Amino acid sequence: MSEFTRREILTAFLGLPFALAACRSNSADDFPDGEIVGANVDVGHILRENRNVEVSENNWENARVAIVGGGVAGLSAAWKFQKENFDDFILLELENKIGGTAQSGKNDFIGYPWGAHYLPVPFQENTELISLLDEMNLTEGKNQNGEIVVKEQFLCREPEERVFYKGRWYEGLYLNVGASDEDKRQLGEFQKQVDFWVNWRDPKGKRAFVLPVANCSTDAEVTDLDKISFTDWLKQKGFTSERLLWYCDYACRDDYGLRLEQTSAWAGLFYFCSRVRKSGDESQSFITFPEGNGRFVNFLHEKVRDKTRLKTIALEIVPNETGVDVIYLNTETNEIRGLRCKKTIFAAPIFTTKYLIRDFRQNTPDFFQEFEHNAWFVANLFLKDRPKSQFTKDFPLAWDNVIYESPSLGYVNATHQKGIDYGQTVFTYYFPMCDGKGRAKLFGLGWKELADICLTDLSLAHKDIRELAERIDIMRWGHAMISPRPNFIWSGAREKAQKPFRHIHFAHSDLSGIALFEEAFFHGIRAAKETLRANLQG
Repeated sequence: MSEFTRREILTAFLGLPFALAACRSNSADDFPDGEIVGANVDVGHILRENRNVEVSENNWENARVAIVGGGVAGLSAAWKFQKENFDDFILLELENKIGGTAQSGKNDFIGYPWGAHYLPVPFQENTELISLLDEMNLTEGKNQNGEIVVKEQFLCREPEERVFYKGRWYEGLYLNVGASDEDKRQLGEFQKQVDFWVNWRDPKGKRAFVLPVANCSTDAEVTDLDKISFTDWLKQKGFTSERLLWYCDYACRDDYGLRLEQTSAWAGLFYFCSRVRKSGDESQSFITFPEGNGRFVNFLHEKVRDKTRLKTIALEIVPNETGVDVIYLNTETNEIRGLRCKKTIFAAPIFTTKYLIRDFRQNTPDFFQEFEHNAWFVANLFLKDRPKSQFTKDFPLAWDNVIYESPSLGYVNATHQKGIDYGQTVFTYYFPMCDGKGRAKLFGLGWKELADICLTDLSLAHKDIRELAERIDIMRWGHAMISPRPNFIWSGAREKAQKPFRHIHFAHSDLSGIALFEEAFFHGIRAAKETLRANLQG
C-alpha cells in the first residue's frame, strides 16, 4: 500500500535507532494473522460529498427527538431520557458497533478495549455520573467524607504501572532509577506547583481544575494559562529535568495525543490537578475492566437498545420553523429515510457539523473552525503466552506498560484486572499521531505496515513478541480526540458551540476541549436536560 521502504516507515513512526535495529534483527515477513477493523472510511467520507438527497413520502417517520451519534455523549443523553421516562427518541450511529472511541471487543477468552480504558473515581459533586455507577452496582456506599466507595474488584489492581528503560522494567511512570539530586529537586518543585493549583480557589470557591471542565474557574489567573504552551510554562518555572519533561510529555500524549509544545499549559496542569481532591492526596483511583470503557457504553446501550439504529449515517440535518428534519442512510440496505423531529441532539464530533447541518454547509460559524482533532491507531495483540522477562529482578507485568524510549504509549494488559497472571492474554497498544500530518500518514499505511510498527516497538522490551503474537487487529482513529492546543480551551469557541442552533442541541466531549469519558457524559446529560425543558415548554 505504501510507496515507502520499511526503514523509512519505521523511522517516521519510531525514529531512526528503532528502524536500524529492527532492520538488522528481524524479518519484515514475520507476521501473524490480522486485519484492520472498525470504522469504514468510505462510509465516513460520504459526509464530505454533500449529497443532495430526497426522501420519498412513505419513508418519513416522526420522533420527538433524534440523537445523532452513538458515542458516550449520545448514549448518555439516551440514558437520561430513559431515566426521565421519555422514550420518544431515536439514536442513529453510523458504525456497526456502539460507543465511538470507548467501544470494545471480545474473543472467546477475554474482553479488550479499542480506545478509552479507564474512568477515575468521580468526586462526590459529580452526582449524575455517580448515579450511573450506582445503577451499574459498582459502588458500596460512601466514606466518612461523603466520597463514594467503589467496590475493590473494579478498582485497578496492583501493580498499576511500569516503565521500560534501557533494558529493564521499573515501577511507576516517573523514571526514578538513576535520577540525580537535581532531578529529584525539580520533581519536588513540580509537585509544589501542582499542590498550589489543587488547593487554589477563586472568589466564588471554584477550583482551577476539576471534572467536568464546566465546573472549572473562569478567573483570569487560571484561564491565562491557556495562552501559552505547557513547554513554555515549564520553562518559565525553571524546569529542565529530562525525566520530568518526559513525564509531562507522556501525560500530554496519553490524554490529548499532543506533545508538550503542542499542548496548552492549562490542559497540561489539568491532567495533574483535576483528579486530586486536596494537596497530599493521591490522584483518584481508576475504575477499569478488561474491556475498558466498553463496559460503560455496553451498559448504556442495553438500556436503550430498542431506540438505537446502527449502520445508519445521518446525511443532512435541516432545521425548520417547527423542528428538525434528519435524513439518513442505512448503509446495509442503502435505503434513504427521514425523521421529522421537534429536537435533535447532535452528539457527533463537532467538525462534522459543516457537512451535516444544512445551514452550516454554506455558512459555517467561524468558531467551529477552532476545533481540531488528531489521529491515533490502536492495536490488539492476541498472545499465546506472556513475554519472558530478561531479568529476574524486572518489575512484573502491570496493567499499564510504557516504553520510555518510544513515541507510543505502550500497552494495557487485558487479563490484569481478572487476576490472570499466566498464559494467553491480549495487549492493547496505543500510538498517538502527534504529528500535524498524522491522519494522512496513518491512512497511507495498510495493516502490515502498522503491525510492523507495533511489533518493532514492543520488541525493544519483549524480544519474543513476534513468536508469541498469534493475531494483531488494528483500529485507525482518524479523528480520535479534540486537541487542547494553546488559545483554544478559553478562546470562547467552546461556549459558543454549546449554544443550541434553532432546534439542534450539541453534545460531545469536543465541547470541553478535553476528550474524556466524564466530559462526554456531562454534555450528553446537559443536552438531554435542555431538550426535555424545551419539549415541556413546547
